[in-house]
Amino acid sequence: MLDDAITLKKLEVFLTFMQTGTLAEAAAALNMSTVSIHRAIHSLEEGLKCPLFRQEGRLLTPLPSARVLEEQGRQVLAAMEEAIKATRETAGIHSSQFKLGALYSLTLATVPKLIAGLKLRKGDLNIELTLDSNQVLFRKLRALELDAILVSLDRDFSEPDCLALPLFSDDIFLAAPLGSPYADCQSVGLPELKDATFVTLTQGFATYTDSFRAFERAGFTPNVVMQVSDIFSLISMVSAGMGYALLPGRVEAVFENKIQLIPLKDPCRMQQHIAMVCLASRERDPRILHCIAECRAYARQYLQEKQGV
Repeated sequence: MLDDAITLKKLEVFLTFMQTGTLAEAAAALNMSTVSIHRAIHSLEEGLKCPLFRQEGRLLTPLPSARVLEEQGRQVLAAMEEAIKATRETAGIHSSQFKLGALYSLTLATVPKLIAGLKLRKGDLNIELTLDSNQVLFRKLRALELDAILVSLDRDFSEPDCLALPLFSDDIFLAAPLGSPYADCQSVGLPELKDATFVTLTQGFATYTDSFRAFERAGFTPNVVMQVSDIFSLISMVSAGMGYALLPGRVEAVFENKIQLIPLKDPCRMQQHIAMVCLASRERDPRILHCIAECRAYARQYLQEKQGV
C-alpha cells in the first residue's frame, strides 16, 4: 500500500527537478517557490523511506535511488496520461468524434446547416448523427452516448444538469392531404375534426406530445388509426389519405406537393421550441463549445431570415 506522502504531484516536482538540475529552475518551470519544491522532494523521501539526494552545500546531488525513481517515475506519469486520455475519449471528451442527436424533422434544413458550419469551424471533427425521439435523445445524452442533442423543449424547460440554447420556434399545423375539404380554409378549428381519423407518431416524440395537448384543448380524444416511428412515414400516411395529423411548419417546404399545412385556430394554436441541449458538466468541452457557437450563429441567421433582414 502506498504511503499517503507519495503523490503524482510530488513525483512531477521530483522529475522536473531531475530535468532542470536546480531548485530555482524547477520552481520557475512549475510556477512554484523554491521552498515548495524542496518541501515536496523531502516529503517524497519520507514517503519512500529512503534518501534520494545527498546535500552538498546548497546543492542536492542525486543518489542512485533517485536515478531509478526518475526512470520508473517517467513511465508511471506517461502511463497515467494515457489512462486519462483513454478514459476521457471513452466518455467522448476531447476526442475528434462528436456525437450529435436530433429529431427526424430537423434533418430537412437545420441539421445539414449546423453540420456544415461545424465542419467549417473544425474540419477534423468526425460528426456521428443519431436520429430519434425527444425521449430517447435525452436518455442517450445523460448516458454520455451523445455529446449534444437538437430537440423540442417546453417553454419553461429547466433541468439543473442540462444547458439549453434556443434555436427557433415553429408553429404546429393541421396536416391534410391535397384536395381535402379544408384545402381552401385560411385556418381550421380542431374541434371540427373530432369525427375525423388521425395518424400520429409513437409516444416519446415531441410532435406526439404536442398533438395530444392540442386534442386536449379541443376537448376530444382523436380516432388514431395508425402510429408511426418517424415523421417522414407520417407524412406519407397523410398524403395517402389515411388520416390527418398535426405537424410542425418546418416540413412544409419539402413536402408541400404531398400535403397541405393549415393553421389552427385558438385555443389549439401551439408552437414547438427547438433548442440545442448538452450536459452542464460538459459545457467547456471544446467540441461542445464549437457546437454552441454554431448554434448561436444559426439562431441569429434564422431570426434575420424570418424578419426579412
